[in-house]
Amino acid sequence: MSGGLLVAGTTSDAGKSVVTAGICRWLVRQGVKVAPFKAQNMSLNSFVTREGAEIGRAQAMQAQAARVEPTALMNPVLLKPGSDRSSQVVLMGRPVGELSARGYHGGRQEALLGTVLDCLAELRGTYDAVICEGAGSPAEINLRRTDIVNMGIARNARLPVLVVGDIDRGGVFASFFGTVALLSREDQELVAGFLVNKFRGDVSLLEPGLDMLKSLTGRRTYGVLPFRHGLGIDEEDGLRVSLRGSVRESEVSSPVGEDILRVAVCAIPLMSNFTDVDALAAEPGVVVRFVDRAEELADADLVVVPGTRGTVRALEWLRERGLADAISRRAAEGRPVLGICGGFQVLGEHIEDEVESRAGHVEGLGLLPVRVRFAREKTLTRPVGEALGEHVEGYEIHHGIAQVTGGEPFLDGCRVGEVWGTHWHGSLEADGFRRAFLREVAAAAGRRFVPAVGTSFAALREEQLDRLGDLIEEHADTDALWRLIESGAPTGLPFIPPGAPA
Repeated sequence: MSGGLLVAGTTSDAGKSVVTAGICRWLVRQGVKVAPFKAQNMSLNSFVTREGAEIGRAQAMQAQAARVEPTALMNPVLLKPGSDRSSQVVLMGRPVGELSARGYHGGRQEALLGTVLDCLAELRGTYDAVICEGAGSPAEINLRRTDIVNMGIARNARLPVLVVGDIDRGGVFASFFGTVALLSREDQELVAGFLVNKFRGDVSLLEPGLDMLKSLTGRRTYGVLPFRHGLGIDEEDGLRVSLRGSVRESEVSSPVGEDILRVAVCAIPLMSNFTDVDALAAEPGVVVRFVDRAEELADADLVVVPGTRGTVRALEWLRERGLADAISRRAAEGRPVLGICGGFQVLGEHIEDEVESRAGHVEGLGLLPVRVRFAREKTLTRPVGEALGEHVEGYEIHHGIAQVTGGEPFLDGCRVGEVWGTHWHGSLEADGFRRAFLREVAAAAGRRFVPAVGTSFAALREEQLDRLGDLIEEHADTDALWRLIESGAPTGLPFIPPGAPA
């Protein structure tokens, strides 16, 4: 078998990433050797593979769902926004330049199609099945000519297409019909059918609409997935959180000790790898929320300044909103602050940046004895070390080179009082280190908090991935889905002229 499937969506955030992961987990549990693939991803949440390549964090999560090691082949093109008009282009895991949206879609994107198809072919030659994820919507007709991630790759690789729609948003039937109707005849031939995501209620009430959809489009629905909380693991869009502020708050389970710990994460512009705090949110008795106002730091036991694709811009934002002063007051009072990657750089003395912002010399918050100089070469590593007496593993993704001139060593950074800084993403996923760190935070905050010794972040992640596999196995027509993956692109499906039905 050398099967494949493209999971497309009616919109961004329709559930393509989690559906792809769920299909991968379902297949691997059936004994199928499967790999994920996303030709082009736009995300500020990324990961470093063992060979030192940067790929989208969602593809690393999907590889874990498939129980395989992530590689650059699974996400050959990664776009990391630096503004609403330009992005850093990462090709096969390495940055190759900064391009405007017009420059990328005006020619560079189309030139990458050969690389993308070669990667997909290599994966298909190695695995029994490759589950591909699209981007945005396949009906973005203004971008179809240069498309390499939706119908462009489906047509070149003869992949069947499953369109996912988020019914919780409303308008899912119109979205399904309109998506297919806007495609050319050649592209429509590849669309096998639909998958409804995030449904609440009695499925029998939905069935008349699904029957009408089939009569209108000639395409079946492969399943109706119910709404489930807590399945948005390794999300791609940190930009949405940073722009809207306090929109993402973790659920909190009962603490082991008497108190809970409150963690406030500054929702800075171009926030990257905000998934670093997911391990904190997984701890019983720890509540994590994203904030964008100084007063929201008042009751926090720990403030986290996360990574960012725009360190200087984030620093300006913190100052404009009064958050910089609030963080400095916390440090003076001995209240915990943690900076990760760009957040670590912000806490230093000064920054020399002729690469990312080209702002030159910029004064930092001065809370850590660190001087940062931005280099054109990006650091992409998987470091291993020890902190607070515990084994730690992480990954680094940054242009800023930190010169630490004092303080107490902390991973690759330092600690002064209750202010901590490191470039290491993923360090809090190490259970022993996370518990030791939370004990330090609780002591400084005067809380009677006890970390849960039995909490394993890796085991919790596996449980989440199994829940995704369960969704597919229990609520999709897996026999039909299997035949679709195995047989390839569908044939004989009717064409829907734009504007139909009459």
